Amino acid sequence: MSPLALSRYTATSCLGAGLAATRAALAAGRSGLTPCDFETVALDTWIGRVAGVEEVALPPQLAAYDCRNNRLALLGLQQDGFLDAARAAVARYGAHRVAVLLGTSTSGILETELAYRQRDPATGALPPGFDYRGTHNIYSVAEFTRELTGARGPAWVSSTACSSSAKVFASAARLIEAGLVDAAIVGGVDSLCLTTLYGFNSLELVAAEPCRPYDAARKGISIGEAAAFALLERPSAAPEGDTVLLLGSGESSDAYHMSSPHPEGRGARQAMEQALASAALEADAIDYINLHGTGTPSNDAAEGKAVQALFGDRVPASSTKGATGHTLGAAGALEAVFGALALADGLIPGSPGTRALDPALALRYECGPRRASLQHVLSNSFGFGGTNCSLLFGRLAAVEGARK
Repeated sequence: MSPLALSRYTATSCLGAGLAATRAALAAGRSGLTPCDFETVALDTWIGRVAGVEEVALPPQLAAYDCRNNRLALLGLQQDGFLDAARAAVARYGAHRVAVLLGTSTSGILETELAYRQRDPATGALPPGFDYRGTHNIYSVAEFTRELTGARGPAWVSSTACSSSAKVFASAARLIEAGLVDAAIVGGVDSLCLTTLYGFNSLELVAAEPCRPYDAARKGISIGEAAAFALLERPSAAPEGDTVLLLGSGESSDAYHMSSPHPEGRGARQAMEQALASAALEADAIDYINLHGTGTPSNDAAEGKAVQALFGDRVPASSTKGATGHTLGAAGALEAVFGALALADGLIPGSPGTRALDPALALRYECGPRRASLQHVLSNSFGFGGTNCSLLFGRLAAVEGARK
C-alpha cells in the first residue's frame, strides 16, 4: 500500500485526556486502572475509567446524540487540536472528500440499559425520551463526528469486536488509494457499560486484580474505555517534521471459535504477515510490537506463539492493556496512537501489572518502559470470532532515507 501520514492524532483513556497526559503515563510506566466503581456494577474487578465523561456537555443542536459514548467521543475530539485539524481538512479538500471511519463494540448501549430501568410497568414501553438512533445505534458515533467536523465523505462504523478501530485504518487506506477521498478521520470510541462488564464476567474472563498480560499467573482482563482518533492523509499533506506514517495493514479471520483464538495463533500470524507484505518489509525490520495481550490465558498464549513463530525472541514487545485495560472496540485506535508515540518519542512502553513473564511464551517482553531508537512499529488487535488486524507504522524520515 502507499504510505499515509498520521497528520494529527490524539488519545483519551484512563491515563488522561490528550497526548501530554498519555505520554507522561507511558514514560512513567503508570497504570490508570482502579477498582470498579461504575454505575451499579457489583463485581470484584478493576476498570479503566475516563475521568470527567459525566460532565461533558454536547452542543444543544446535537442533544439527540447524548450518551456516554458520544460524550467520550467529544472529549477525545477536543484534545490536541484534533477537531480543528479535522475541520481544516474538510475546508481544504471539500466535505465530500473526507471520510469518517470509526470503530466501536457497544456504542451507546448504556443508554438502553438505563432506559430499561424506566420501562412502563404496565406495557413495558421504553421512556419517550429514549433515542435509539442517536445513542445505541452502532452508527451513532460516526454520525455525531460528521456533524461536529462537517465531513460528508463515506462514513461507517466497524463493529468487529476488539479489532474494530484497527480495521478502519485499513479501510481508509483503501478509500484513499482508490481515489474516492483525500483524507479520513479514523479512530475508535468505546465506553463502559453493564453489558460488557457483566458479559465478560459471565465468560469468566475478568480478573479480580489489575490485568497482567503475558504473566505466568495472568487471570483475565480489566475492561477500560477510550476515544482515539487520527487524521490520515497523503504524506505530501503532512505538516513539517518527522511525521508518523501508516505503512501497511493486514486483516484475517481464522473463524476458529466464537470467543477463543486459534491455539496456534494462525489468524494472528496471517494478519502480521499481510501487514509486513503490504509495507514491503521483512520481519527483521520491526523494532517494537504492541501486542494485543489481554491478559487471558488463551489469548496471550495464541498471540505469543504467532509472534514467536514470525519474529522469534528478537523484537521487543509489550501489551499496554495493563495501563489502560482492554478498551474493546477502541483498542485498535488507542494502541495505534501508542505506536505513533513510541516512534515519535523513541519510547518502548512497558506493561504495568506484569510481574513474571510466562516461561512458555518465549518473547522479548518489556515489563518496564525504556528509550530506544525505533523505525518501524507493529500493533496487533485481535477480536472475538477470529477477526484480526495488524497495523504497521514507520517514521517518515526513515522511509525517505531508505529511498535515497
